[in-house]
Amino acid sequence: MKRWFKWELALLLGLCAALLCGVWSVEQQEDLSRKMIRLHVIAHSDSAEDQALKLEVRDAVLDYATAVLQRSADMTEAQEALQDSLPRIERIARAAVTAEGYDYGVSASLGQAEFPLKEYDGFSLPAGEYTALRLVIGDGGGQNWWCVVFPPLCTAAACDLTETAIAAGMSEEDVSFITESEGYILKFRAVELWQQLRQKLGK
Repeated sequence: MKRWFKWELALLLGLCAALLCGVWSVEQQEDLSRKMIRLHVIAHSDSAEDQALKLEVRDAVLDYATAVLQRSADMTEAQEALQDSLPRIERIARAAVTAEGYDYGVSASLGQAEFPLKEYDGFSLPAGEYTALRLVIGDGGGQNWWCVVFPPLCTAAACDLTETAIAAGMSEEDVSFITESEGYILKFRAVELWQQLRQKLGK
């Protein structure tokens, strides 16, 4: 029978703790994903001009989407409002492109998308699948930009972050999960590892 050394036991206990942390964090991420919508804007290319254009489209769409979603009391209403507004959002994005002298097409859609771990001003979000308002400019071959459009965390001041999130249906636990500075890297990396494992297993 194998004799366990102290370092092996410590390693095993550490692995077990990491796995438990990962399971809990994944559940937190999945709960978050049911309460927020992210804006995802993909540039035509990585040229300086196309990246600048991406930001013009972002600003135009963000202004409109924020106004639309201010009337949404919860996630269901927010999704319905954005789905109904997709043709208008697409027109606004195309107008922004045309105003800058380009003839790229733009497609707008609302659906599920995978996102990596991302740090914002005042909060962070773990990797995982989220509902996204997705805008693809031209060939969609460039770097992208994303943030949270519901609740409107993209535009909320740091001091208003908690109030804004809770007003849209998030809990205090949700807010603590994304705003805690202590240990969030460990928790969110655990989420990434679990997501990668689940993808490999086809789940």
